[in-house]
Amino acid sequence: MEISRVRALRGPNLWSRHTSIEAVVRCSHDEQNIALLPGFEERLRARFPEIELLDTARQGPLFSLADALESAALCLQAQAGCPVTFSRTVQTVEAGTYQVIVEYTEEAVGRLAFDLAVQLCQAALDDTLFNLATALASLRELDEDVRLGPSTGSIVDAAVARGIPYRRLTEGSMVQFGWGSRQQRIQAAETGFTSAISEAIAQDKEMTKLLLSAAGVPVPDGRSVGTADDAWAAAQEIGAPVVIKPRDGNQGKGVAVNMKTEDEVRTAFAAAFAICEDVVVERFLPGQDYRLLVVGKQLVAAARRSPPEVRGDGEHTIAELVAIVNQDPLRGDGHATPLTKIRLDSIGIATLEKQGYTIDSIPARGVPVLLRNNANLSTGGTATDVTDDVHPELAARAVEAAQMIGLDICGVDIVCETVLKTLEEQGGGVVEVNAAPGLRMHIKPSFGKGRAVGEAIVASMFREGDDGRIPVVAVAGTNGKTTTTRLIGHILTADKYRVGMTSTDGVYIENQRIDTGDCSGPRSARNVLMHPRVDAAVFETARGGILREGLGFDRCNVAVVTNIGVGDHLGLNFITTVEDLAIVKRVIVQNVAPAGMAVLNAADPIVAGMAASCPGRVTFFAQDLNQAVLATHRAQGQRVLFVDQGHIVAAEGSFEHRIRLADIPITLNGLIGFQIENAMAAIGAAWGLGIDWDVMLDGLRSFRNGTDTTPGRFNVFTHQGATVIADYGHNPDAIAALTRAVESLPSKRRSVVISGAGDRRDDDIRRQTEILGDAFDDVILYEDQCQRGRADGEVVKLLREGLSKAKRTQSVNEIRGEFLAIDTALNKLQSGDLCLILVDQVEEALAHIASRVAA
Repeated sequence: MEISRVRALRGPNLWSRHTSIEAVVRCSHDEQNIALLPGFEERLRARFPEIELLDTARQGPLFSLADALESAALCLQAQAGCPVTFSRTVQTVEAGTYQVIVEYTEEAVGRLAFDLAVQLCQAALDDTLFNLATALASLRELDEDVRLGPSTGSIVDAAVARGIPYRRLTEGSMVQFGWGSRQQRIQAAETGFTSAISEAIAQDKEMTKLLLSAAGVPVPDGRSVGTADDAWAAAQEIGAPVVIKPRDGNQGKGVAVNMKTEDEVRTAFAAAFAICEDVVVERFLPGQDYRLLVVGKQLVAAARRSPPEVRGDGEHTIAELVAIVNQDPLRGDGHATPLTKIRLDSIGIATLEKQGYTIDSIPARGVPVLLRNNANLSTGGTATDVTDDVHPELAARAVEAAQMIGLDICGVDIVCETVLKTLEEQGGGVVEVNAAPGLRMHIKPSFGKGRAVGEAIVASMFREGDDGRIPVVAVAGTNGKTTTTRLIGHILTADKYRVGMTSTDGVYIENQRIDTGDCSGPRSARNVLMHPRVDAAVFETARGGILREGLGFDRCNVAVVTNIGVGDHLGLNFITTVEDLAIVKRVIVQNVAPAGMAVLNAADPIVAGMAASCPGRVTFFAQDLNQAVLATHRAQGQRVLFVDQGHIVAAEGSFEHRIRLADIPITLNGLIGFQIENAMAAIGAAWGLGIDWDVMLDGLRSFRNGTDTTPGRFNVFTHQGATVIADYGHNPDAIAALTRAVESLPSKRRSVVISGAGDRRDDDIRRQTEILGDAFDDVILYEDQCQRGRADGEVVKLLREGLSKAKRTQSVNEIRGEFLAIDTALNKLQSGDLCLILVDQVEEALAHIASRVAA
């Protein structure tokens, strides 16, 4: 068994909507049927009894080692507690080669599970040891490390339930909700609305008390100290018992309560001083410890916190009892579990000593032993929900405290006998106000019901009905993608949207290019959706990005598929037929929002067939209004676009809207057929987004086919009285479309400059010049930077073979270098001629042509 490639599909993909690991697995002859591997299945089950051999592909009678690997990778994650259900094994066109796809919820965990699955299968093959317990433990540990903690996770879950998209920005707890200009960000239980000044105040216990006291909120007396002597002096001034805590602290670290004696005060001071050199000594308030959670202007949850304790059994020491309690799977070392493990530090030992115990003491059966006086969950305490019991005036005090500090999400710590009464009537007070409060105690309290705090926080960031999304259009196809993408973006700009756009030549924000190169993949799309100035996004979505990583978004409002034709790049990545290619391009259609629209070319049978996969509605376009698919769709009252008497007609039921082709400059008054189709696709997308027709017309009229708006897409120049057209056509369908366009233009003599991309099939390279040879008088073949693995001269040789039966071509020249080939063609032009230059280095070649024309 050989693993040649492992990828993480981080968005909706060829196989499913699940994030998945995809691997290419090559199996030997015997490994293609595990029945030919004596004892393998028995050894596999012996090492992993819980494995379920899924055989999900069921494409034949054989059950391969790749299928076993798939099952192992999925079941290992499931046994480790990961919520995964999807996997698949698919045999490729290459004998013995499979694609194995396994869902993951955390990428690092999915990759580790796949590696462990390989080790498991190899161990079963070789009859060697595989430590299942260690493997599962490593998966659980990694999952706990990388997955979102309960606080952040509850907010994410609430957002997902409302249809709000999210993206983790770090490996920690920083998360973006929504897209573009409608996004909000959180880090744990802090939002973008949380003031840094307010957070700093909350961390400063002395400043917090000063402000709360000024607002009339009851707080305990106290002051800051810097030495143990001063701490004891302050305790005497206030009157014991006292609370000692770091002035700048959190999670209950270094906090000691009910300190009465000088030794206790000095020990507590040392623990607090180790965290912060400024220590607060304040009056100890008798009563219970409560945490009230305030979101916005509302109290959303309240919990009574109890300090950690153990109960004696008459047999075990206190240290052993703590170890037993810490074995509870609900307790962990961090904040990823509902409860935290109890720790026996200096404060804990001092607490035991006050009760007459040491860690080696064996308490009697049933006797409770307090391990700490303060009740933070981070020190091993428990929580009981009391939300429904909170007195309205006490709740108002908590909200007032949060607003006085300025926190939008605030944990207010109160000490009082009961929350059933006001603070004033029982002498209680607010002892702390916390930014980024932990939510565990409210989500999954030790006792009582959990509260929907995640929903409350999401509601504070997004108003009712707001899903944080911006309009997203995805464009796929073989040809016309870039022009259609740019035209849609231009129309949206005319409607005052700030547009983010990706294409094969860069990333654009408000018409400014911020990245160059082929940016038609998911990474560029995610970057656009992260940009705070983007109100709408238009993504050219190439097959390569979908295969490598999936989509960069979970769904789109509009999916446009321009055409498939005879395809392009066939033979790469196991995509060998146009039907295979269509399955890849179809991914954007499958991920249209339920209320969205797919805009499909009805004249392309494969594209038209994608309609069945669309969760939303469908708009068909074709130049011929009598095209069967379009005519049927129109008769059913659905949206269609067609050409009639010099107009593009948009029709739906009894509604019709007509746009003159003369008002769409890129069509050259209706002469350029493929540009008419691009315009119809763009109109269909804008219609699907609800753009006003007058705005749409303004966008169509102002969109020019220049090197600045559509570089390398039928850019027209005039040179010495001749017409020069530069285009990036690079496959047979594009060449055929360009040839039809050229034949509609007047010319005395036609010439063409062409090379071929080496990563195409031989037949595809030959076919390009077969088409050109019937339409052009002179052909200049060049070879430059597009050989892509081919030997020198190989591409030109194939192009010349395509001209062997040319009906029109009279002369063929071979030139080394793209710019020299361009110059050679331009130098031969006479008035009335037409020259089509198929550029490879688009920007450089266009600049070169422009400089020659200007000269």
